[in-house]
Amino acid sequence: MKRFLPVLLALTLLSACQNKKYEAAIPNIAEKVEAYETFKLTTDLSILSSNQKEMLPLLFEAANIMDDLFWKQTWGDKDTFLSKIEDPELRRYAEINYGPWDRLNNHQPFIKGIGPKPAGARLYPADMTMKEFEQLPNHNKSNQYTLIERGDNGKLFIVPYHKKWEEELSLAAGLLHQAAEMAESEGFKKYLNARANALLSGDYYKSDMYWMEMKDNLIDFVVGPIETYEDQLLGIKTAFEAYILIKDTAWSARLERFAALLPRLQENLPVDETYKTETPGSDSDLNVYDAIFYAGDCNAASKTIAINLPNDPDVQMKKGSRKLQLKNSMRAKFEKILVPISQIVIHPSQRQYIDFDAFFENTMFHEVAHGLGIKETLDGKGTVREALKETASSIEESKADILGLYIVTRLAESGELKDKDLMTNYVTFMAGIFRSVRFGAASAHGEANMIRFNYFLKKGAFSKDNDSNTYLIDFEKMKQAMNELSEEILVLQGDGDYQKALEMIALMGNINPELQSDLDRINNAGIPVDIVFEQGPGVVGLN
Repeated sequence: MKRFLPVLLALTLLSACQNKKYEAAIPNIAEKVEAYETFKLTTDLSILSSNQKEMLPLLFEAANIMDDLFWKQTWGDKDTFLSKIEDPELRRYAEINYGPWDRLNNHQPFIKGIGPKPAGARLYPADMTMKEFEQLPNHNKSNQYTLIERGDNGKLFIVPYHKKWEEELSLAAGLLHQAAEMAESEGFKKYLNARANALLSGDYYKSDMYWMEMKDNLIDFVVGPIETYEDQLLGIKTAFEAYILIKDTAWSARLERFAALLPRLQENLPVDETYKTETPGSDSDLNVYDAIFYAGDCNAASKTIAINLPNDPDVQMKKGSRKLQLKNSMRAKFEKILVPISQIVIHPSQRQYIDFDAFFENTMFHEVAHGLGIKETLDGKGTVREALKETASSIEESKADILGLYIVTRLAESGELKDKDLMTNYVTFMAGIFRSVRFGAASAHGEANMIRFNYFLKKGAFSKDNDSNTYLIDFEKMKQAMNELSEEILVLQGDGDYQKALEMIALMGNINPELQSDLDRINNAGIPVDIVFEQGPGVVGLN
């Protein structure tokens, strides 16, 4: 019960201040808000027909419902919470973080009277013990689309999302059905109707399969309970989110050939044959989009710049996955964050290698890497996600990070990436660690970044020049470390080695003092920690 005492204290403190106005617990809230660079999410809608443009407001409305549902999953009632914040800067920071906890600072509370964030957010009772969960005699307790709640009798019970939020999801489903009537792509129409039905049933398999089959739609809409990052207790419950995307047909055409290479990439993974017997789905595709709206989980603090979905391993085995590169968001992070960071931490002799195309490739093949490796443990006892429990997301992100660089290297060496100087990818990759690790080590992505950084440090993949206080990449040592870490993580996943995953995160998932001093230099230079969006129908010219 000890591990739950901080949560119980947090709830007691929260209850005590319910009727008070919220005040900042830290003195520099304005600086915290300014650390997010505002970026306008827009694109050229002239490629869309009038019918498609009429569809977009329906998608915006459905996305806003997902946004409200995510608030309920992570905090509770959004309007009541925000109405108690009079300071506009504090209110804005709460909006960015979807609650009173700083997502880029290990979820530290920044509002007085509010204690630590429950590891399971509001997806479980804050006082639930692991023994209680394990003794709950219901197989749906581990279903990713159910909540665990406590009844008046003190006992735990399970509520499916589509029952808990039936009113909201019914409204969203109706909007998707209306949008489907306007869809000019038959595949998009089928997906929207199936996704609407999924919101009301909790069965997303059919809609995921339809989403995989879409090929000719210019508008894409990712919607529903999808990622498990918000569940830091068990790593199984999904959070609501939505993206509205417009396809960049020219950039997408450049990437078509890489999807066909997935089986060969799987065969060439740097690991024993036993750990690469699974065959990636053949319907995987790579496409490039401009994002025009983020909602819910994907909009909370740090912003996603690429998507690899669906997460369902059955769908991935049968169809593969789609890798969506969000080019406008990606370029914003590169220009406003990564380039300025490189001027501080990368040695002057290697700054010439900082390159947007390399950043794009590293990000894209990170998403490709999610589809490779092992989905089912070799002992036949279930999925890797189930075996690795709450460590699964961090280990999977670690795999994708390092294996993405491995894929770029293999493609360049085989001639698939023409006229490629791999130093651009390696140096840009290194600078990217400093960009991403500013998210903190509490998130799955943060732990993944630290594992990679500390592993490279141990293997001598980079060194620090004391005169300039900057880092130099050793290409050959970094390549060797990349191969070794790729193998280690692939084996860990295939074995479903939960204990080793815990040890890896404990040993290498933390920020050491020297790195913290480098991050302090970056922060003191006024470089944005991330971007925040100006977005909506009016921004893209629909109003």
